[in-house]
Amino acid sequence: MFKLRYDAAVEAVWDSLPDEAREELNEAIPEVCRDPYARSMERRGDKYRRTLTLRHTVIGLLVMDAPPIRRVYIKSIDHLG
Repeated sequence: MFKLRYDAAVEAVWDSLPDEAREELNEAIPEVCRDPYARSMERRGDKYRRTLTLRHTVIGLLVMDAPPIRRVYIKSIDHLG
């Protein structure tokens, strides 16, 4: 299991999402924390910079996978509006 990390700016965007988009993201994140490689796609050929595309949002991720450090950082959330 990967730990989830994000900064205050990402949290503010997450909190401001419309209900349907926020619920969709809330449901997807536990799956990402279990296996970020299965649920997201490589970004520009970089295994650790990834994109999670949902119906309402696109999330930029950074995966830190150097045991014992296993973290998923949410770097950006873009609402597709």
